[in-house]
Amino acid sequence: MIEARGLTKRYGDRLAVDGLTFTVRPGTVTGFLGPNGAGKSTTMRMILGLDRPTGGTVLVNGKPYHRHVAPLREVGALLEARSVHPGRSAFRHLLALAQTNGISRTRVDDVLEAVGLTGAARRRAGRFSLGMGQRLGIATALLGDPRTVILDEPLNGLDTEGIRWVRELLRGLAAEGRTVFVSSHLMNEMALTAEHLIVIGNGRLIADVGTAEFVRTRGRNVVRVRTVDPDTLAARLSGPGVEISFDGGETLTVSGSTTDRIGLAAGAAGITLLELTAQQASLEEAFIELTRDAVEYRANPAGVSS
Repeated sequence: MIEARGLTKRYGDRLAVDGLTFTVRPGTVTGFLGPNGAGKSTTMRMILGLDRPTGGTVLVNGKPYHRHVAPLREVGALLEARSVHPGRSAFRHLLALAQTNGISRTRVDDVLEAVGLTGAARRRAGRFSLGMGQRLGIATALLGDPRTVILDEPLNGLDTEGIRWVRELLRGLAAEGRTVFVSSHLMNEMALTAEHLIVIGNGRLIADVGTAEFVRTRGRNVVRVRTVDPDTLAARLSGPGVEISFDGGETLTVSGSTTDRIGLAAGAAGITLLELTAQQASLEEAFIELTRDAVEYRANPAGVSS
């Protein structure tokens, strides 16, 4: 279990993390979401004792990380997969960690096999692809068979098979009763994997809720409509809280209304409908809607046009 209470981190005049309070419970995959610059990596570093909080506390399995006698057996973490000496092989990297933490050599072989690196175990880590580096980072996190697993962007560089493997791995760890805390910008994967979400923006907590409830309450369902007279129908549907976009040709996308209301409005106006389909909100849409005002870096696509 991870327990943060009033966790705060200031760098000079910049407040990176602002009074975060949350609990990550065992038996559940908890997703840690936020825009770039929200404070996710800083929070994870404070959990692991790599950064000292300016204020507040954070406990892992009832203690600050540095007070655990055998920390690798309590917490396995992936924060930066490339933090491996490039001249050292995957096997030697893991073996060094095992020998300094009282972990058996057989466990090294086990985790190499679990992450699919047995065939590359003697290869220098500096020659690994990004995806192989991620697998080695995950192997490092699992080396001590820890009760708590913390992974920051574990899917970077992985192919489709690798992403599916990580998804099943996280679910399996949670099913064993472990605490699983994972950060990712891949919303589709978080929707499939995480049962609970902690969302931050500008260093502050903005949501601590189950994934299904988050999507249901924060997302906006939309209706796709194809009709022979989109302009007239759009005029009929306009009203407070209703947003309508033209997707080209005969198609409208309507939010803030329902299929029943749209069908009744079209029938009353004698407008023929070719399609009327409700589309459920996605985690990505709900996340964007919630964090709209907390985005630190916002691109301007028009700025690259000639």
